[in-house]
Amino acid sequence: MGIKKMGRNNNGLIWCVTMGLLGSFITTHVYGENLDHHHHNFRKMKAFKASLLKHDNLVPLSPSPLVSPSPSQGPSSPRVYHVTSYGADPTGKADSTDAILEAMSAAFEGSSEGFLMEGIANLGGARLDLQGGHYLISRPLRFPATAAGNLVLASSSYNYEYITLKDLMLDSNYRGGGISVINSLRTSIDNCYITHFTTNGIQVQRGHETYIRNSFLGQHITAGGDPGERNFSGTAITLDGNDNAITDVVIFSAAVGIMISGQANTLSGVHLYNKATGFGGTGIYLRLPGLTQTRIVNCYLDYTGIVAEDPVQLLVSNSFFLGDAYIVLKSVNGVAHGVTIVDNMFSGSGKGIEIVQLDQSNGPFKEIDQVFVDRNNVKGMQLKATVAKGAAQGNGTSWTVDFNGVLLFPNQIRHVQYTLSTTSSGFPNHVLRNSSDNRVVVESNVAIPASVFVSVNQGVLES
Repeated sequence: MGIKKMGRNNNGLIWCVTMGLLGSFITTHVYGENLDHHHHNFRKMKAFKASLLKHDNLVPLSPSPLVSPSPSQGPSSPRVYHVTSYGADPTGKADSTDAILEAMSAAFEGSSEGFLMEGIANLGGARLDLQGGHYLISRPLRFPATAAGNLVLASSSYNYEYITLKDLMLDSNYRGGGISVINSLRTSIDNCYITHFTTNGIQVQRGHETYIRNSFLGQHITAGGDPGERNFSGTAITLDGNDNAITDVVIFSAAVGIMISGQANTLSGVHLYNKATGFGGTGIYLRLPGLTQTRIVNCYLDYTGIVAEDPVQLLVSNSFFLGDAYIVLKSVNGVAHGVTIVDNMFSGSGKGIEIVQLDQSNGPFKEIDQVFVDRNNVKGMQLKATVAKGAAQGNGTSWTVDFNGVLLFPNQIRHVQYTLSTTSSGFPNHVLRNSSDNRVVVESNVAIPASVFVSVNQGVLES
């Protein structure tokens, strides 16, 4: 977890990192205090205050191997403070409290590189390195009450476990991002308000099981209909790792709401009204061709949609798409496997925009298997699906049912069932003559009055 920013108000420090007790060993928490009048758009924002978590009956973590020293530092390289250099014992046998406090103080007393915002010194990414150790501490550790930021805590392998960042308002002051979580295991970001970022509001890299919930993120503070919406930039949340969850989160401005390039992530109860699709924005972008394994359920995409590259095992269900928002399946290597888009609501402006679209600018989808798009309800948009039913009536020898208006993939009918019903006294021979170009043609050997009922499926791979 790289902590990129600290803020303050007229009374001093808004938030800092403290280190509490996990059994007898180190863990970290972030808490907020003394937040009053922070920004002109938040005159009535109440003070945030979070209590330190209690850790009872927890088993200490096993020590990790020591990491190698950092490469030599050039003049502009971030400074590295190894806690063992100040006397900390990485075996956990001797008390390391004073040594770690000394290393922390040294990190904050080092040279700075200008300011992150007025009064907040930029430590230039100074690194407090725990070196993968297992440290015994006898009292809580707190960063110095110094107006400074851009400090990184580092360890090895999984750098952290069981970290909570709670009740924070982070104003990035258009100078970068808000929270960066790197190589962390079981981290929670809860009840945070992150704004004025230019890169990422929250960035998760590697690691496992980061849970982001009950939070609000927006590059610009707006309630929608912002006149500058076309210029929104940045990404509210980037998940570049596996097994994470975003729950009950509002993203109200950014070019991209959520960028996912990891596997097995879950989004639930997320409301996105960042830059509209019509202005070039994307609500949720799945950028991991062939390895999606993402579940998007009970979400609200408000004038902004979903883009999924080569989706594999993707579920989008029980979500609401407003303002002509739609889903794009983008071909990179031409793979769509195990995609389920069902039971969603789409509401549009009557312009005939399709609810699910294909981007085949890089080539067509060539491998389509177990793709199921159905049971979605539509108002003011064009329904698309991978299964469909149709009928044709007439007196003759040929009946054609055209499914191009509803089927998602072009020229891609994999399975056909039909029934021919006639009132003629005899029953003629009949056959499925053709199913190319998403049209089904049934023919009989003699002219008769008949009705033909057809059902088709695009998503089942031929055996």
